[in-house]
Amino acid sequence: MSINSKSDPNTPHILLVNPWIHDFAAYDVWAKPYGLLSLAAILRDHGVRVTYIDCLDRFHARMPAADPHARHGRGPYLKTPIAKPAALKTIPRTYSRYGILPEWLHDDLSALEFAPDLILVTSLMTYWYPGVFETIAVLKDRFPAVPLVLGGIYARLWTAHARRHSRADQVITDRGDSLLAIVKAYTGYEVAPRFDLLNLDALPPPAFDLQRCINYIPLLTSRGCPFDCAYCASRLLEPALRRQSPQRVLSEIVHWHDRYGVRDFVFYDDALLVGSQQHALPLLEGIIRLQRPLFFHTPNAFHIRAITAETARLMYRAGFHTLRLGLETTDFDSRSELDHKVSEDEFERAVGHLRSAGFSQEQIGAYLLTGLPGQDLKGVQRSIRMVRNQGITPVPAYYTPIPHTPLWEKAVAHSRYDLEADPIFSNNTIMPCQKEEYSWKIMSNLKELARKEPSAQ
Repeated sequence: MSINSKSDPNTPHILLVNPWIHDFAAYDVWAKPYGLLSLAAILRDHGVRVTYIDCLDRFHARMPAADPHARHGRGPYLKTPIAKPAALKTIPRTYSRYGILPEWLHDDLSALEFAPDLILVTSLMTYWYPGVFETIAVLKDRFPAVPLVLGGIYARLWTAHARRHSRADQVITDRGDSLLAIVKAYTGYEVAPRFDLLNLDALPPPAFDLQRCINYIPLLTSRGCPFDCAYCASRLLEPALRRQSPQRVLSEIVHWHDRYGVRDFVFYDDALLVGSQQHALPLLEGIIRLQRPLFFHTPNAFHIRAITAETARLMYRAGFHTLRLGLETTDFDSRSELDHKVSEDEFERAVGHLRSAGFSQEQIGAYLLTGLPGQDLKGVQRSIRMVRNQGITPVPAYYTPIPHTPLWEKAVAHSRYDLEADPIFSNNTIMPCQKEEYSWKIMSNLKELARKEPSAQ
């Protein structure tokens, strides 16, 4: 729990909460609530008192000591087995709450110096809503008269479901544009915007300093994506591509490194290399000029077509350490139903550029979508072998059906569950669009195949 104490005590006190995850599996692969902490920073800049509680905090004061820099900041959440939702009771895996213990959350709420005037809760994966609901229930029990507003990805993609079941007083569907209006509506505090909330260069950096431990920093240098892939909600959530200036991104990197000693930075961009002459290349050149011992990671994946010999060389010199490529499938002849991002020649050429620049097999991973509607799993196996034979690491990425995307209707038609009835059925762990019954053995076999060396195949 972190509190901003610089504001006037007569201004509203807003509590921001990152909720628990309920799932069969969850791991901190550089996952932070970027949007929620961005709102916290905007509120502070407008004189509001803010408190942040992270139900996923891996470094809570009551957790066993752990090295925050191991695995470049990644690591396991605290895991507590709980009852499975009734809809998933036949799945032969343990369902758990990921994050701090409920009694720790109760104690943190009791320790607040001031009761909040407003509570903001975020949401991420649509099928994680049970963890959101449990979090909201605790908050409502502790502060029954305090208005609670729910936002985030689940709230935006399953708005009617969230409004009907979450117990939030309001469910918002914008990107935070209405923040100051919401504060005024619930607290009476009115303040004129100090900057354009849609201008990425004008916004303050997200309030990552509210975390107990700052072991890595996410960077979001752009919002939106120019592609419209059938399986992705990026264009729904961010219709227009907007970018920060390279100079602004560099200033954030310097700030976190100088003030907090952060060495690991994680790009959350969906289109970092697109239009690289105006954005990525100046940024990479600027990072190189900093001459700092930094590591950069790209879990959201690059668009392969944008990887040139020059970008590969600059990324290597800049300190990029973990690269993920958005390959999705090696069935290049029939992939047009999914996207139009890459051909076989472009994929092989990009891999060649990265390997020539000095990146190792372990550093380069290619995402392969698994569990697509009607997908032949033998095709996934072929894709894994092809990626391995290119000298990089295949990374199975299990498909999550997302409403309002072009692939949604096909997902509904192919699923053995009623996807339209409940977002719980979108859980990618159960491979909902495979007609055969769920089998953990299928996923285990794919993971094992992805780990094998090419000579063993």
